[in-house]
Amino acid sequence: MRGTMSSSIKIESVVKEKNRMGECPVWEERENALVYVDINAQKVCRWSPLTNEVQSVSVDARVGSVALRQFGDYVIALGNRFAFLDWDTQKVTTIHELEQDKPNNRFNDGKVDPKGRFFAACPRLLYHLEKEEQMPDGMCIDVEGKLWVACIDGGRVIRIDPETGKRIQTVKLPTPRITSCCFGGKDYSEMYVTSAYDGLDEATLAKEPHAGEIFKITGLGVKGIPQNFFAA
Repeated sequence: MRGTMSSSIKIESVVKEKNRMGECPVWEERENALVYVDINAQKVCRWSPLTNEVQSVSVDARVGSVALRQFGDYVIALGNRFAFLDWDTQKVTTIHELEQDKPNNRFNDGKVDPKGRFFAACPRLLYHLEKEEQMPDGMCIDVEGKLWVACIDGGRVIRIDPETGKRIQTVKLPTPRITSCCFGGKDYSEMYVTSAYDGLDEATLAKEPHAGEIFKITGLGVKGIPQNFFAA
């Protein structure tokens, strides 16, 4: 049976500063902050729920993903290269560049695996979505091993059982271009969801005042797991 939203679920917009293409949210426990990227604005951002302040670092290419380094700061995938980002100095140090003969290629979403390796790639279809769900985008895993998938242009995140391939829960968001999700907060019981306004025409934007904002979902009844650190 496919579940929908529970009455205990609460959705609120927590970051009003709009993103052209918000993506790759990561909860940074050591800073008690949400780190994410705005791909098309070429920015890495960090939001503090304590101060409600958004800080950002601009980079020289479209930045597809960000991950935490083991000893502080971040590793990012921007353009067709991997780099370290020093938050305090805003210095970006390239560590590896791929396919220099294909300058139009770029990395998209990325994650660190349990062995501390950072992977970034182009989108891949892992689940056959139904018509109203549109295309899959960013995703995360909860403590029960279930997969949460953001549905860009579907205005929702869905929970999937990876063993059966069945959708078991749907949470609808107040804007269509939902791009990614992660668990965070003190005990990882909160879900943070990014969105975008790029790709919406003026008429649609006028009807979508929350496009590009970041949302917090509580009351899901399941927790997430801490982010893996990039080992270098």
